[in-house]
Amino acid sequence: MRILIVDDEPGVHDDYARAILGTEPAAADPQADAFSITSVGTGVDAIAAVESAIAEPAPFAVAFLDLQMASGLDVCETARRIRELDPDINFVIVTALDGASLAGIAKVAGPVDKVFHIAKPFAGAELRQTALALTQRWQFDHDCNAVRAALVRQVAQLEVRAAELAANESRAIHLATHDSLTDAPNRLAFLRALAERTRADGWFATVMIDLDRFKLVNDTLGHLAGDALIREICAILGRSSPDGALVARLGGDEFGVLFSTADETSALLACERMIAACSVSLQVFGSSVQGGASAGLVVTHGGQGSDPVDVMRRADLALNDAKRSGRRMARVFDESMDEDIRFRRRVESGLGEAIANNELSLVFQPIVSRESIEVVGFEALLRWNTMAYGPISPGLFMPIAEESNLIHDLGDWVLRNALAVLTQWPGQYVSVNFSPRQFRRHHFVDYVGESVRRAGVDPSRLQIEITETAIFDDAERAAETLGALRRMGFRIALDDFGTGYSSLHNIRTFALDCLKIDRSFIEGMGRERESAAIVHSIISLGRALGIGVIAEGVETEAQVQALRLAGASHLQGFFFSHPVPAAIARTMAEARGLGGDPAAAPRVMAPPQGV
Repeated sequence: MRILIVDDEPGVHDDYARAILGTEPAAADPQADAFSITSVGTGVDAIAAVESAIAEPAPFAVAFLDLQMASGLDVCETARRIRELDPDINFVIVTALDGASLAGIAKVAGPVDKVFHIAKPFAGAELRQTALALTQRWQFDHDCNAVRAALVRQVAQLEVRAAELAANESRAIHLATHDSLTDAPNRLAFLRALAERTRADGWFATVMIDLDRFKLVNDTLGHLAGDALIREICAILGRSSPDGALVARLGGDEFGVLFSTADETSALLACERMIAACSVSLQVFGSSVQGGASAGLVVTHGGQGSDPVDVMRRADLALNDAKRSGRRMARVFDESMDEDIRFRRRVESGLGEAIANNELSLVFQPIVSRESIEVVGFEALLRWNTMAYGPISPGLFMPIAEESNLIHDLGDWVLRNALAVLTQWPGQYVSVNFSPRQFRRHHFVDYVGESVRRAGVDPSRLQIEITETAIFDDAERAAETLGALRRMGFRIALDDFGTGYSSLHNIRTFALDCLKIDRSFIEGMGRERESAAIVHSIISLGRALGIGVIAEGVETEAQVQALRLAGASHLQGFFFSHPVPAAIARTMAEARGLGGDPAAAPRVMAPPQGV
């Protein structure tokens, strides 16, 4: 314990030492060794000693001050300055005056409980006891202050930690409920908001939005470009959605929008505005990308116990209907969609078993030359006659197969069986339709080449029919694929020509053998000048490019005569023959004709063409 003695009489310092430290071994205080005494003669020296002690740090516990120092600073000013330096030091004023005379010192050097006095002349025992009591008190206060400071630090640390935990919890909640790519609410947050909305009163709209042909962007420009497009569309939806709407990214290229609405009509208009806002050209990593989206909408009245998951399911059904209907549109859910999806699932399940149950078959419709009406080839058409429902139109089951991987299994079955029948014909070709998904398979060229090799068929006897959708979604890759097929000797036909978005440049770019005019134009020739003009234009285009033109859907003699005069190279339709089983097709092939008057040609009834 450090004790400071301030007295201008040097002899008094020895008295302090003897009193505090003791002079005889027997009389020495057992705790005297714990004291360290510093003696100075003036107030200035005392202040300097306190400054030095604090800096070490080894502060004084007690300072004994002579009340009547003869020179320099008086005791009052000395005590005031020391108190400013050290708020914890105890003062003992040594004086012959009474305590009332110390009021001025206590006022400037307080607090009062740290200012004491001893009367002169002092007794050694009294001085020693005072020194011991005040140093022990100072140590106790010092320890308490240290504990208090430690507690304050710990409390502060705990508060910081609590703040960090709260911030981490907030971040964790944000991460759990928000999409990392767009920072929009995610599926979990959307479901929670939807659950709350179903419990509240009033009408609200739930919208499922899906980007159109998003996979094409990923495949052609890469996933980083796809991510950039997702962020752009999310921002567009946020700007174009109704005030107060919740826009969430549910995953992949799917978004959900939730907003209050007055009625179904208002909600549909809001959806159409969002779809229109997405249908813009966007710059993504330096490339121009055409945005587009489809939407499904369901309007629900809250507070009636609606299941949030069922609300989303209905909106999804409406979205699927919008995509099947051509995309870039909004559809409102109705109950028929629910039954439709159940039926589609039954169809999809049945298609998977159709091959094993021997329910699939092929029929063949002849393709004849314009002048001689000679049968030069047949188009192979798939039929499905179910045990449970009877015949199902290809127009119904093929889109379902196209949306699943079943299209590959069906396509393999069609090609394998068509090539097997082809080997029975003397020289005609077989025309097989391939879906866009089949055509875009990375091994499509090798797959077709291996198929004809196994069947022992010359590639020139297989005509590959594809639609404009299959090739113009990725024109560059399609041109490479078609070029490779043509070099191998296959025939290439562009089906349903005139209904898509072809350009003369694209037609010249692709390796084609013929164009097939869509049946809708042939049917309208007799009553619409526009259809007749389109047919004549397509035929003229084909002749100018040196490729054949097949007119599909020919049903009347007038159509035959008009098409022959227009210059169509080949004709196909019910006027010549309905699609026929393989045995009758073989008879036609061997005869190389239809047998006499075309109008009297065999017409084997079968479900209408759909593929």
